[in-house]
Amino acid sequence: MQSEYQNPFDDESHQFFVLTNELNQHSLWPAFASIPEGWKSVYGPHARGLCVEYVEKNWKSLDH
Repeated sequence: MQSEYQNPFDDESHQFFVLTNELNQHSLWPAFASIPEGWKSVYGPHARGLCVEYVEKNWKSLDH
């Protein structure tokens, strides 16, 4: 029997939140997990792909 581990952050079958912190850093977070202290949800829960699109459109890195 072969068991393959799937990282929950990469699992397309889960719903995700986009989180931000006080430095305006963004993170994908599985909807089944508690949001860590210091972070707040700004989008979701939605499919992982939609959350990635949100981050790409809304996270302004310091070098831009």
